[in-house]
Amino acid sequence: MNATGSSASVYAKTSSSSTFFAILGKRLGVGPLKAADSNALFWVVLVSLVAFGSLGLFRQLVALWDIWTGDPLRSIGMLILPASIVLVLRVWRQRGWELRGTWWGLLPVALAFLSIVFSWEMLFSWDTGLLTVSLFSHALPIYLYASGVLLLFAGIRVWRQAWFPLALLLCLQPVPGLLVYFLDLPLQGLSAHIARSFAALIGFPPTNPELLKLMFTPDFGMFIAPGCDGMRGAVTLGYVALVVGYLKRVSIWRWILYVFGAVLLGHIFNLLRLCALVLYYRIAVGHPALEHIAKQADYAVGACLFLSAAFLFLWIVLRKQDNESVTDDPQLSRASIGAGAGKQRTIYWKVAAFAILVLVVIVLGVRTSRINRGSLAEFSRPSDLTPKQLDDRIPKQLGDYRLTRTWQEQLRGITVLENAAYRKDESSEITVGIWLSPSQHSVLNSMMIHGESTEMLSRQSFVTAGGQPVFFDTAFYSDGITDSLVGNTYCSPSVCRSSLENEGGIHVVFNRKIDFATRGTRFVPIFFRVERLHTGAPKADTYKELTAESQGFLSGVDFPELSKGLQ
Repeated sequence: MNATGSSASVYAKTSSSSTFFAILGKRLGVGPLKAADSNALFWVVLVSLVAFGSLGLFRQLVALWDIWTGDPLRSIGMLILPASIVLVLRVWRQRGWELRGTWWGLLPVALAFLSIVFSWEMLFSWDTGLLTVSLFSHALPIYLYASGVLLLFAGIRVWRQAWFPLALLLCLQPVPGLLVYFLDLPLQGLSAHIARSFAALIGFPPTNPELLKLMFTPDFGMFIAPGCDGMRGAVTLGYVALVVGYLKRVSIWRWILYVFGAVLLGHIFNLLRLCALVLYYRIAVGHPALEHIAKQADYAVGACLFLSAAFLFLWIVLRKQDNESVTDDPQLSRASIGAGAGKQRTIYWKVAAFAILVLVVIVLGVRTSRINRGSLAEFSRPSDLTPKQLDDRIPKQLGDYRLTRTWQEQLRGITVLENAAYRKDESSEITVGIWLSPSQHSVLNSMMIHGESTEMLSRQSFVTAGGQPVFFDTAFYSDGITDSLVGNTYCSPSVCRSSLENEGGIHVVFNRKIDFATRGTRFVPIFFRVERLHTGAPKADTYKELTAESQGFLSGVDFPELSKGLQ
């Protein structure tokens, strides 16, 4: 039976591809090709066409690349894509490269290509003020495209058997934003607390601000806090466990146990890493040569422990080898695979239809890019002003507060943020930031991404210059080193509003009332931040003091006028 199934597979591949190229050769007026040549040429054409069609997903691929390279927590996503492709091809090979496709495969391919007209990930979102959750991701069109190609050429049976590697494509954004907000940040605080407790246990207690700053800020050569919860290693081991469980064909409960155990192992080994770093700090203090290589020491310790955790996990799950071997389906036969010559001719029409769809999408994509080239260039170049010209547009005094310094921040070589610091006598320094790029921006989101968790989050009204009330999304932070109050709002030359003034829940993003793109009238994201060293006072009292100090500063700021100068 196996021999029959194997020969049937070869028959199906040769028959379908040779029939296709025989028809193609006849239409083009060229002589017949040998079976082996036509078979190889068929797969070359098919692979090239699928790769060319993926250009229709260029927007999603670029967005995912920015996520992978811009966020270390999600960098594992760049390995998920090739892993999914390899596993899909593995399933197809086990089915003898079966070519029993269905025309229904064109539907998900067409839906995937609609992303050149609509941004799937931006159709609907849930805006909480601090966190925007999209109901669609950049990965959805890629999943639809891969599913459509598999259905169109391989068929429903291969698509069903490849359910896991296809579902893996939905994890190209491997860590949801909600997981970061509700799990990653609390774990960072817990891990930092454990590290400090271990330091106290070995007689190296970080009790004074200077020593605490030495251990948990970049002044010492590295910063423990933002990545101290082990989430990166845990996520990586979790995905390894997912793939291993699939390849071993374990039961669903054992599969869940594998994933849970791998994630837990990642966190445990990270705590060992933190304790090892505390020991390193204890030794390095007073030795400049060791102080300046603290970051490299962290990499070395983390790499060794992560590899140890990975080998330990694989040793546990692979010590009992599976006797199961994946073979071709014994039910495959010449009757089930080798359809008649007339039916095999449909592979030609499927390739032709797919090629036409790809060509239309590429033409539309190029045309859309040309039409929007001017607006895209304007978006990527937020300002023609030089740093000095930007600084000149910042008021030298706001109420009783005098300008002390200004600076810019860049993103991918583009100046996107103008900062100005003000001070009155011996009061705390207050920073004002103006987002220059014509897009939405929240400083609260930025601080969350950088690992700062909020103590209090609210929407407050402050009286500004001229007695005008302005609403801000505010957050209070206290990390044991500094206490700070941050507020974010959006101002046009005529009015200001906070993001929480948007109607809550699910809404169509491109129908938002806030316009961030139209220069001259657009809303400009503006934030303020007041910060002081932590004194050990009750957080509620510190919060009230910072709020009162913020009100004293904001009473001298005309926010619509400030936004008008930096449109």
